[in-house]
Amino acid sequence: MKLYANIIIDISHEKLDKTFQYEVPEHLRDSLRIGMSVVVPFGNGGRRIKGYVIELTEEPEFDPARIKEIIKIDADGTRIESQLIVLAAWMRRTYGATMNQCLKTVIPIKHKTAVKERKILHLQLEESVAREQLLEYKRKRYTARERLLAALIENPALEYEVVTGKLNVSSSVIRTLEEQCVLTVERVRTYRNPVQGLTRKEPKITLNPMQQQAVEAIRQNAKMPEPKTCLIHGVTGSGKTEVYMELIADAIREGKQSIVLIPEIALTYQTVMRFYHRFGERVSILNSKMSAGERYDQFERAKNGELDVMIGPRSALFTPFPRLGYIIIDEEHESSYKSETMPRYHARETAIERAKLSGGIVVLGSATPAVESYYRAESGEYLLVELSQRVREKLLPTCYIEDLRKELAAHNYSILSRRLQGLMEERLLRGEQTMLFLNRRGMSGFVSCRSCGYVVKCPHCDVSLSAHNNGMLKCHYCGYEQPMVKTCPSCGSPYIGGFKAGTQKIELMVQKRFPNARILRMDMDTTRNKEGYEKILSAFANQEADILIGTQMIVKGHDFPNVTLVGVLAADLSLYTGDYRAAERTFQLVTQAAGRAGRGEKPGEAVIQTYQPEHYSVVAAAAQDYIAFYEQEMMYRKMLRYPPVWNMMVALAASSSEECAKAAAEAIVGLTEKDADEKLLLIGPTEPAVAKVSDIYRQVVYFKYDGYEYLTELRSRIEAFMENSPVFRDVMIQFDFNPMNGF
Repeated sequence: MKLYANIIIDISHEKLDKTFQYEVPEHLRDSLRIGMSVVVPFGNGGRRIKGYVIELTEEPEFDPARIKEIIKIDADGTRIESQLIVLAAWMRRTYGATMNQCLKTVIPIKHKTAVKERKILHLQLEESVAREQLLEYKRKRYTARERLLAALIENPALEYEVVTGKLNVSSSVIRTLEEQCVLTVERVRTYRNPVQGLTRKEPKITLNPMQQQAVEAIRQNAKMPEPKTCLIHGVTGSGKTEVYMELIADAIREGKQSIVLIPEIALTYQTVMRFYHRFGERVSILNSKMSAGERYDQFERAKNGELDVMIGPRSALFTPFPRLGYIIIDEEHESSYKSETMPRYHARETAIERAKLSGGIVVLGSATPAVESYYRAESGEYLLVELSQRVREKLLPTCYIEDLRKELAAHNYSILSRRLQGLMEERLLRGEQTMLFLNRRGMSGFVSCRSCGYVVKCPHCDVSLSAHNNGMLKCHYCGYEQPMVKTCPSCGSPYIGGFKAGTQKIELMVQKRFPNARILRMDMDTTRNKEGYEKILSAFANQEADILIGTQMIVKGHDFPNVTLVGVLAADLSLYTGDYRAAERTFQLVTQAAGRAGRGEKPGEAVIQTYQPEHYSVVAAAAQDYIAFYEQEMMYRKMLRYPPVWNMMVALAASSSEECAKAAAEAIVGLTEKDADEKLLLIGPTEPAVAKVSDIYRQVVYFKYDGYEYLTELRSRIEAFMENSPVFRDVMIQFDFNPMNGF
């Protein structure tokens, strides 16, 4: 049986779709691998050209007699591109996307943006000849030429912008002198630099014994033949960033580069400046507010060896660094590290695979690690490093849990509890700052009682039911539904419904209660433009406001020394998002929010307002006790066979025909049930949280199994079945493993 290779010739974003097939000669069969650079004959003349192998197959795409052979493996091939192609192939196998989707994810996007150039004019004449020419221009009254030549005699190299701007000489005049061989124009490729021009202050940082111990543990791990992924579990304010920077400094000394992943929402001026102060302009950033040209230039600078550190969201993971030392994932528990589009990769798992390919090490950091990560650390798969105290032995904030049911009983109808109002008054009198965090996750979904805290839940899945416009409450795991309730089934109160307040409404309420307070609001509306985050956070850091109101974007990694009070306005909203991770997300958000208080010299306090004061995630967050939360949560996960104890796969069938989508989902269930392992748990088909998007109907099927490999094999079977079923030709199938947010 002959072997064929599908090869891409040009690695540019626009041409990744175009592959060419070549036969693999017998002597290369055992040595050729996906990602390798090869030399192939191209075009009618058979000229030799380089390409990259993206797939090996025994299926010819056209007449085998017309398929040319690969000439040889290119020993001098670009290693970083090869590595990224191998990573794309791994993503394809692991997450079930097409190779093209994976390639477009890992290979930096090359848009048709204008190349930025720096142009310099150089005088080509001897000074005596130049002066004669100057007299000639003067005689003929060529004033612009005279002005330019006089300037070049005085300074033989001039910036193009200086000539056209300050000297007011047109480009046509420059072109004329170039044609007359009076001057030459040197063109130097320059790159857009998002951190250029920042003021740098060399920090004097001395690690405390606990931080030093953490650094040493990771250094020792790095010397092992097979180093482990490291998990730094450090309480809020324990100085994880200083540990990261010390490790990055190690990598730079060894001539290696590092990637620092941050949840995009937390990619703030303050965060970037800490790295910039330490490493200068060898640091760059990526974020969604940057232009396509700016983003592409950062990848080019990295590839050319002009950078040591790239900071950015999950897409920064694919920075083409040739010698990767560390991949650091800060706030590693964040759901934004999971892609919501195909391929639905998780940055954590993908970073670990990239580190294996490059010889780098992954360092995860969080005050509230993902349950999956801590589970792996407990089992010895990851190296666990603890930072259990704040830097300079600062105390964690004092936390109060305020029961909103009691506030209602005391006729307090404000969104601010009585304790929170009193503490805010104290801060205003003392000139200290307050942050108010609105936990918006799940706001529009669940239904709860304001009198007793009862939440309407699915009797089969132990997640909250979601309210729909048709007056029904529905579970998005199993499809169970019931009519909307008018009174609380537990206490009979009429105060049952959804939570309606947003940040704007809260701002008005707070302004009314504290008319003299200076208030800033940070949400999607106020951060739409490029500098939105920086302006608000800089103003608050400069104490131009007394109170900052915001959603989860204000609780991630910010350090404001004058903030001594944090109010968590609706701690339990995220408890009822119709998702098995709800308690984990609540614990993480509340712990992170409370951790913003008391990071300076003054002690901090946090008020956690909730209708569920006895819930283990709220109690553990108030105590800043991760282990207590983890133990309770793992009992729940084991009992209901949720990740990380078992693995979950979701199959989505989507079609413009509702009947077709349902039939495809039912066919998937039928195929699976034929010879399924008896341990496999199957739920559905049912409608996802959003059942119809742009006139496309959607159905989902959930699969639970203790082994990941079995689920990936099952996915391959389903894909093959759907591809070979003409009746389902117009049905789109997508898969997600251990979903973070669902379809």
